[in-house]
Amino acid sequence: MDEEIGLRTLEKEDLEFIHTLHNNADIMSYWFEEAYKSMATLKDQYDKNMSNPHVRHFILKKGNKKLGLVELVAIDPIHRKAEFTIMIDPTYQGNGYASKATCLAMDYAFSTLNLHKLYLIVDQINEKAIHIYKKAGFQIEAQLKDEYFVNGTYHHAVIMCMFQEDYFSMN
Repeated sequence: MDEEIGLRTLEKEDLEFIHTLHNNADIMSYWFEEAYKSMATLKDQYDKNMSNPHVRHFILKKGNKKLGLVELVAIDPIHRKAEFTIMIDPTYQGNGYASKATCLAMDYAFSTLNLHKLYLIVDQINEKAIHIYKKAGFQIEAQLKDEYFVNGTYHHAVIMCMFQEDYFSMN
């Protein structure tokens, strides 16, 4: 029997795993950030955000294996929108987990939080991610030219979005 892939709330015990992801240069280049985050900083952020209604942090899991981090951030209850972010452990990339995680996050955003719009920002050269998001129903909303400086060059970013009504009409 296959173990079910799912999301669970980020716990303090997961910070070592998150620390590993946040200090991986390959992963963080797609997040437009330096691979530099101390455990003390992560613990401090965790403590500060435990009861923050504007963020949801999840561990993507399969059985007891931690596959990645999925987040809804900048949750805006007035305008009913949030930003979706995802990080898959390189060990588990290429197995369809990002697609499953994206669908799980969309379901949570639209069914549980009753959001109207879910958006994300992705490096234009990250064709695999853009393919996954388009397959899930996200559409390109805008291009930001020379938005981020990564590994010595400027990169364009793409803003993609999905609306609740489109999500429910697909399912």
